[in-house]
Parts: sequence; C-alpha cells; structure tokens
Amino acid sequence: MKIIPSFLLALCLALLVGCGKKDAAPKVVNSKHVKIGFIGITCEAPIFTAYEKGFFKEEGLEPELVKCSWASYKDNLALGAYDITHHLVMYFMKPIEQGLDVRFLGGVHTGCLRVQTGVNSPIHKAEDLRGKRIGVPGMGTPPFVFANRVLGTHGIDASTEISWKVFPAGELGLALTKGEVDAVADSEPIGTLLIAEGRARNVEGMDEATDQPYADEYCCEVIANGKWIDANPDTAARATRAILKGAKWVQQNPKAAARLAVEKKYLASTVELNTIALSRLKYIPSVSVAEHTLFSAAKEMKAAKMLSPTTDTDALAKRSFMHLDGVTDEWIKTLHVEKVAGGQADPNDDIRRYAKLIESDTKDSCCHRKLSDHRDQTAAKPSRDKTNSLPTKTIAER
Repeated sequence: MKIIPSFLLALCLALLVGCGKKDAAPKVVNSKHVKIGFIGITCEAPIFTAYEKGFFKEEGLEPELVKCSWASYKDNLALGAYDITHHLVMYFMKPIEQGLDVRFLGGVHTGCLRVQTGVNSPIHKAEDLRGKRIGVPGMGTPPFVFANRVLGTHGIDASTEISWKVFPAGELGLALTKGEVDAVADSEPIGTLLIAEGRARNVEGMDEATDQPYADEYCCEVIANGKWIDANPDTAARATRAILKGAKWVQQNPKAAARLAVEKKYLASTVELNTIALSRLKYIPSVSVAEHTLFSAAKEMKAAKMLSPTTDTDALAKRSFMHLDGVTDEWIKTLHVEKVAGGQADPNDDIRRYAKLIESDTKDSCCHRKLSDHRDQTAAKPSRDKTNSLPTKTIAER
C-alpha cells in the first residue's frame, strides 16, 4: 500500500475544502452601510428625498450617495461601485440577458416615452412607419429602445426598415417641423411640449403613458447589484423600502421635492423648472406591477430583435426580479407620507411655460445636458429656423 506524502494529503484536503466553499451559499453580512448611485437628473427625486428626509436612516442604514455618469452607470453597478439605485427597465434587460448580475426590486414611476409625428402627417399607426425616418436623441437611449420594441411587435424590422436620425433631444421638434424626419421618439417633457405647441401628435399605440400594455408598466424600477443583495438581503430590503417611500413622498409633494433637489444641488436647475418636470411623472410604487413589467418588456424586446432569438423571456424576467422580505404591495398600502404645505404643483400650470423656462435656463441641468455625457450621442444639426424652434441645448434623457 502506497503512503501518500503528508503535503499531498494536505493539498487534497485544501482543494476539497475550497470546492466546498465555492458551492456554499454566500456569507450573509447585512452591513448597515449602503451606497446609492445617482446621476443627477430630475427623475431621481425619490433617491434625493429618501436621503435628505432620513428614510434610509429610519430603516437603520448608513447611506452614502455615489455620483456617476450615464456612460459608466451599468458597469459601476455591476462592479460594485454602488449597491442600489433606481433606473430604466429597458436599459438593463439586454445586459442581464448577457449575464450582468443585477436585479430589479420594485417599481418607482411609470413611463414617459412616446413616438410622435407631425400634426398633418399621413402616419397614424406603427405600421405606417415602415420605411420612414425616425429622429431619436441617441442610439441606445430609452426612446430609441422603446420605439424599437413597439415597432417589432408590429412586424417591422427596425434595423432594416427604419432610418434612424440622431439629434439633440431639444432639436427633435425642429427636425420634425422641417421635414428632416417623419417621426420622433422622445421622452417627457418634450412629448407634451410638442403637442402643446401644436407641432406634433402621438402615433397610435406608441405612448408609454397611455397606451396598453405600456401604461401599466414601470419606466424606472429599483435595481441593485446581485452579489450585494445575496450578502445583504435585509439591507437591500431596507434600502428598497426607503426609495419606494421616497417615490410616494415625491408623488405627494412634487414642488417640495423639486425644491429639495435644487437647493441641495443635486441638479443645476430652477425650482420652477424642476417642479414642472416632476409633475409630469407618476411616482406610484408597486411590487407586483414592477415584476409584471419585466415579463412584457422582455417579450416585446425579443420580438423587436433586441434580445437573442433563443432567449426564454419568461425565464429572463424571472431571473431579473427578486422579492425581498417586507417589500410588498401590502406594505406599500400601509405607507403614509406627509403632505407638505405648498409642496404641490399648480394644476393650472401650462406646459408651454416649460419651453420659456428652458430657453432661460443656461445651466447643465435636468433639462440641459452636455452631449458628451451620453454614449452613442453623435447628433446631427437640423436646419435652423429661429422663429420656430426649441432650444438648441439637449434636454436630459432619463
């Protein structure tokens, strides 16, 4: 019988132990410290509110805000530069399909994307867009993804049957008016502005805020790093509750939330401008609807060839969402927030005032962003007509 040298025996034991550790469940830490990512745009009001109003601390957490840029936002979350945030569903579905370990946890606000055409255009429905030119604020941006998704469900191959034209978001209306595109895909408040100014109307079935199934979906949801959730499930639940409470507070107090974001310098804008922007969004949190959103979004993104033809979309949606203890629709129903005196938007406010406010706002703000901060943003310049144009600066993509 051969005698195994002691050092070989030790090595084998070490390998066995190592393999056991690899297959073991992740060690649960539940650190109180949580890093919340943000870019510095209007729709992140729930994050700013939760931090400033102490909602994270109410949950027993030690919050740290981490400023990021659009270009590196997905990578930063995947690499653990921050732990949790809320962001666009369709922005993350493809990376998740490709193996990015991040998970959605709850719905923050409903959609504000749409496709529009000129008021006198012969285009009325999605099928009418086949072979047409569509203006977008950037390839890969949320309006671009949404348009691709809807076109795909109507049998249009957006990669071969549509000519995509990139313009700064504030120039989309001008490009439409000048006939340089047949339609535009945009986000709020641009869509409402163009309608109010009599320059555009919605293409039937292509308004995320009103047309089914999109009206029942979330545009932005709470999303977190998967490994962090596994190691900190209780912390993740607490942080999610804080953000969802922030969303409910913003819905109740849009003007107060706008003032907080501006005064605390989360974004460079005016209170008036930010209030109008926030009042156009619906911050009504939900868990069940947030989960359902992933199933419908994944299915239609596959039909639009934005996901692999072999992807099981139900499995992808199931993998993309995670239920956490204490984060339920029942809990949301019991959640009450204060109503701040004077914290609401004026219901008589005219969206056309927004255009004037944008023109007078010269900062890099929620409504003006530098093109260099957004990947794939090589923009064309439509021919100018100073008597009939939107501001030349880019309006923020959410």
